[in-house]
Amino acid sequence: MKRFGKVAVMLGGTSAERPVSLNSGNAVLAALQRQRVDAHPFDPATRNLGDLISGEFDRVFIALHGRYGEDGCMQGALELLQLPYTGSGVMASAIGMDKWRTKLLWRAAGLPTADWTILAGDTDLAAVERELGLPIFVKPAREGSSIGMSKVTEPGTLKAAYDAAAEHDPLVLAEKFIDGAEFTVGILGDAALPLIRLEPAKDKAFYDFEAKYLRDDTRYHCPAGLPEAKELALRRLALDAFRLIGGSGWGRVDIMLDRLGNPYLLEVNTSPGMTDHSLVPMAARVAGMDFDTLCLKILEQTL
Repeated sequence: MKRFGKVAVMLGGTSAERPVSLNSGNAVLAALQRQRVDAHPFDPATRNLGDLISGEFDRVFIALHGRYGEDGCMQGALELLQLPYTGSGVMASAIGMDKWRTKLLWRAAGLPTADWTILAGDTDLAAVERELGLPIFVKPAREGSSIGMSKVTEPGTLKAAYDAAAEHDPLVLAEKFIDGAEFTVGILGDAALPLIRLEPAKDKAFYDFEAKYLRDDTRYHCPAGLPEAKELALRRLALDAFRLIGGSGWGRVDIMLDRLGNPYLLEVNTSPGMTDHSLVPMAARVAGMDFDTLCLKILEQTL
């Protein structure tokens, strides 16, 4: 695969999602190497970015998650180094990492997303409980993998959830609970992949970090079991939501459907997981694309 030249697979990094990124990056690295791409691991937590130039790398596959990898920082550095990279650019990466500002854009454009408020140390939490109703999801606005996220179901417990989220980010989002099914839509190029319906084990309150990465009893339904017209409508909604923040290349959009079938956009991932539990590879398989082919298609977007 000489057309790609020497490829750095960025993995690890310094965010709270480092362990997941190491798994993603190593899986991508192995897939590219199986296809005879001259691919090498590159962990920015242990190497200077100048090594990308001195090592004569030609392009970068970003398998970083979270801050300093998915939030526009690394994308900006690679722009300055004039190295092509996978995924969205600086602006879309920065916006997509910020759940609050993503929701502001969606709401302004008329796209559906659950009601929310921003919490601070002096917020009247009792008033928030009355305004949004219980349950409430509380999450750091700029973390991924459900890190620091909790579901508030009892009156008076919002403070503990806020404190847990604020340990990861001073910007904390409280979001109205949508009672229904959760779906995710992988984006590849200009197309949306088949929907996946997520079903955590019955003892899980929601699809949290443990359900995503550590448990084997989380169920993934793909096909998702929706009527064709509904599936296509949700794919279009996901593409619209992704494009609105400036997303490109590949990514993932998460959606809830309430019990009446109304959709609510949750968030965008501009550098989704690529582990054995990950959702974009799962949807790609249903679309007839194995993991190695998916990795190559993502890398081809840098040419």
